[in-house]
Amino acid sequence: MKEKGLEFIKSLDRYANINVEYIVKSDDDTDPRYGYLPMQRPIDVHIRNGVIIVDKPPGPTSHEVVAWIKKMFNIPKAGHGGTLEPDRLII
Repeated sequence: MKEKGLEFIKSLDRYANINVEYIVKSDDDTDPRYGYLPMQRPIDVHIRNGVIIVDKPPGPTSHEVVAWIKKMFNIPKAGHGGTLEPDRLII
């Protein structure tokens, strides 16, 4: 499992044109009861523990967008971490 995890990190590096050398300090695998490799994480875990970034257009309120997200994913709880309304920004 650790080889797959390191290969995933290296694939992100290649995508970002980053060339670094990693030093592996431990050869132990993580117990699968404590998490997943990103590419093996089930969708229900993403939904339960994830963050959805929404580029909210003018018009709907943040609360309306949260209601839409809850309905789309059939989840009982969701919230928003704030909003930026450029028209109301006072400097």
